[in-house]
Amino acid sequence: MSAPALLPLGSTMRVLRPHPNIYAFYDGRIEGARAHSAAPNWLDDGAYALGVCVYAVVDGSEALLYDTHISIPHAQMMRRALEEAGVTSFRVVLSHWHDDHVAGNAVFATDEIVALDRTERTLAANRVALENGDPPIFPLVMPNKIITGPSELTVGRLTVRLEPAEIHSQDGLILLLPELGLMLAGDTLEEPITYVGEPERLPVHVEELKRIREWGYRRILPNHGAPDVIAAGGYGPELIDATIRYVNKLLHTRIDMALADQDLSTFIAGDIATGALTYFAPYEAVHADNVKKVLALPG
Repeated sequence: MSAPALLPLGSTMRVLRPHPNIYAFYDGRIEGARAHSAAPNWLDDGAYALGVCVYAVVDGSEALLYDTHISIPHAQMMRRALEEAGVTSFRVVLSHWHDDHVAGNAVFATDEIVALDRTERTLAANRVALENGDPPIFPLVMPNKIITGPSELTVGRLTVRLEPAEIHSQDGLILLLPELGLMLAGDTLEEPITYVGEPERLPVHVEELKRIREWGYRRILPNHGAPDVIAAGGYGPELIDATIRYVNKLLHTRIDMALADQDLSTFIAGDIATGALTYFAPYEAVHADNVKKVLALPG
């Protein structure tokens, strides 16, 4: 088997337009390619292999970036593309603290970077690990506008609601665009399956998933998903229901060990059959890791 191609950071990023007011900067999901190193690392194995998308809400000369992507080159390319489109005013909202969402913060260091207080605290607690990771996020630029709960701001004529939701991580922050009927979900929703980072909080995540379902948004744009679906306008609310089913089934593996032995294609076969989810082989490793984390829970 030949070694994977190592492509320059950002060279495979494409710009999708799921809505006239939304730019989607998508990279990864390229078979046989890596962007940082042949050795295991968070950028290639945790983001690039699975596909990663960062969104910009744009109206007139104003842009709101939802996260800053997986590297400085990616963030620089996003900024340049938006400037070429006439943007002169930038703001950033961080969906949560994980490395593949904050790696480009330095490119927006002189702009407003909004985050939950929980995100600020968790970034500070993990600064050493992030700045010494592979690849390092150095220096880690911290958010400079801290919110403590639901908030609202504007981008041009558009209203943007910032809604905390403890799904995937305790500091999840969802972006809602009520005039456009769009939910920018960060990592609170992921397709085909969620990445379990906090297994002990999964019952809480299920309740939170039920809560966001009640908001009634018909189009959902996650940070990890299929590029063709994102380009076509995003996922429907069935993604929320499929995620609830997946997490509940994960929790049930502690009772039914036969479930724990299933590969991903079998585990989510029902939702694949209905079209709610699309099988993507690199998520097999994510699923195996999710099962391992749930089985390791005490009690």
